[in-house]
Amino acid sequence: MKIPRFLVPVLRVVRSFYFLVGGAFVVWMLVFDANDIGKQVDIYRKYQDLVSEKQYYLDNIETVKKDRAELMSSPALLEKFAREKYLMKRPGEDLFIMVPEDAEGK
Repeated sequence: MKIPRFLVPVLRVVRSFYFLVGGAFVVWMLVFDANDIGKQVDIYRKYQDLVSEKQYYLDNIETVKKDRAELMSSPALLEKFAREKYLMKRPGEDLFIMVPEDAEGK
């Protein structure tokens, strides 16, 4: 079988030692290495999740700071917040907690 004339230089390059070693190195780094492509993709996804989580917490911090400043500015608001959120009461008061029924009607 005769090889076409235009393929001879291509085959010479492909069969060279340096091309084969370079190809083996690239395959090793992409597939078998400890930091292969799959792990890099997983790390990048985790990074994206952490970035979005960071933004969520930064937004929450701003909201909490605003609420805190508002609560600390007024003793009446502070008392209302403590009564509603932490179920605090004054001495001698009775506290009644209203629990809504489930949608199923238990």
